[in-house]
Amino acid sequence: MSKDTILVVDDEANIIALAKMYLEKEGYNVQSAADGAEALRKIDELDPALVVLDLMLPEIDGWEVCRRVRADSELPIIMLTARDDDIDKIVGLEMGADDYLTKPFNPRELVARVRAVLRRGARSDAHTDQTLRLGDLAINSARRQVTVGGEALSLRTKEFDLLLALVEHKDIVLSRNQLLDLVWGFDFYGQTRTVDVHIAHLRRKLSHSRVEIQTVRGVGYKLVD
Repeated sequence: MSKDTILVVDDEANIIALAKMYLEKEGYNVQSAADGAEALRKIDELDPALVVLDLMLPEIDGWEVCRRVRADSELPIIMLTARDDDIDKIVGLEMGADDYLTKPFNPRELVARVRAVLRRGARSDAHTDQTLRLGDLAINSARRQVTVGGEALSLRTKEFDLLLALVEHKDIVLSRNQLLDLVWGFDFYGQTRTVDVHIAHLRRKLSHSRVEIQTVRGVGYKLVD
């Protein structure tokens, strides 16, 4: 992976130029793609540190690009949406995007979000071979592997991050806003449905475990054995 390469994917040349100008000022090597097919090719060729990905793209749209990337990669993705529509944001996050920006955006905010996402990734990489255990659940944060009773459990990117946050704060009630901050790294303007959706997915996948995600009515969630 090229630690300083950012791939900006957008079919609007002015958006690419604006992002490139501000990100390059911060020392990043910025590459670009104008459609989804080119984006997938350049992701393979460049192995960038992060992708800024517009949803509405010709050829292959941003949703499909994200889906294909997430099939076999943890590559950080910041999605761009032209609509201030919570559904777009929620679906994007549930598909595995790490953050989002609504157009038109402040380029300084883009730089800040790029830094924040990369910083979270660096913190994750810093956990070498630490394995956290609770009941019959074991999480290796470096390898991003989860087992229940010794059997591997398949989790999507944000499901893993959410479970890790709950295990790291076991027996502590975390509000939805706290979980948003811990897992997604930003306040989702009070929209907490995405947390509930991921909790539901996790509960289903943990149905054979002794570990349980409890709802504390009016407060949030906690993980107990």
